[in-house]
Amino acid sequence: MSNVAEQFLQLLIDRGHRSYTGVPCSLLKGAFRYLEGEMEQERPRIRYVSAVREDSALGLAVGMYLGGEKPVVLMQNSGLGYCLNVLTSLHLVYSIPMLLIISWRGAEGMNDAVEHEVMGKNMPDVLSAVGIPYVLLETDKIEASVDACLARLEAEQKPVALLIREAL
Repeated sequence: MSNVAEQFLQLLIDRGHRSYTGVPCSLLKGAFRYLEGEMEQERPRIRYVSAVREDSALGLAVGMYLGGEKPVVLMQNSGLGYCLNVLTSLHLVYSIPMLLIISWRGAEGMNDAVEHEVMGKNMPDVLSAVGIPYVLLETDKIEASVDACLARLEAEQKPVALLIREAL
């Protein structure tokens, strides 16, 4: 693999996650470029549907799940705040498992834009408050991080977040 985004997504694809949706974020730029087919290498057979809002992405992902897929939703942590109602009133109530790839803008004192400070500081607490487990992606241990997250997803059968602090 030529970069972290490709390696990361190839692990997910190899583990059966072939349906993706989400709202772009600069920290996830490499992942979105790969999903949109802009990388030089030919991508494996996957489905990517761009969404204009995070709640729309979550709705698309429910359809993917009901169609027999293992959906992945990509978003920025500000988008998590925007779509908490959808997660708590649909995904969690009906135990709809899906992987949430969330860029953690403003994480642990990161020098980021001021609008990310509050959610950045509180995102783990927000996830815990609504009962969404999470795993932090360690870029030096990508496979172990992905496998830990997918193990939680399989065991819990509800949304699980994989938090991304560094650009993919």
